Amino acid sequence: MAYSQSAFHTISQLTDYLLISSAQAARSPTHLHARGITHVINVTLHTQCAMPKYPKEITATRIPIDDVPSAGLYNFFDKVADMIHDVKRKGGRVLVHCFAGRSRSATLCIAYLMKYSSMTLRQAHAYVKARRPLIRPNPGFWKQMIAFEKVLFGRSSVRMVNSKFGLIPDVYEAEFKNMVW
Repeated sequence: MAYSQSAFHTISQLTDYLLISSAQAARSPTHLHARGITHVINVTLHTQCAMPKYPKEITATRIPIDDVPSAGLYNFFDKVADMIHDVKRKGGRVLVHCFAGRSRSATLCIAYLMKYSSMTLRQAHAYVKARRPLIRPNPGFWKQMIAFEKVLFGRSSVRMVNSKFGLIPDVYEAEFKNMVW
């Protein structure tokens, strides 16, 4: 499915306190202030996205991960989930962004929902996708989310399956079967 450039540069609200966007959407302190954002989690390498100078009311954290299947985003699942939970507990609002608001940031938001909302991976993915349809974590991040779900719940609701495009999560199986490239 094709998305317009403007779709990538919107801020999508997942909960009252958790939002997701691209780096471009996260650049405007005015827009962040208007949405009551108190904390920004930037999931990019420094070379991809320089962090703007935010006002002192906004705390910014960088998670230096590239959007490649081999990147160890799993190592940050608990830290980021705990950070989001702490901001929620204090009455703040968190914006999680990566370059496009599609893979890294979506993965961290899904991991948070699994840990703190007791959603299965399948449920958390559907929840985030319903609010930001353009999300598509890369296959390596899917494998890491499956491993995290097994740690949290002792089993996984998603499995990786073979397709003509390589390994994909079964949530995309029907969609990929109908694709012609």
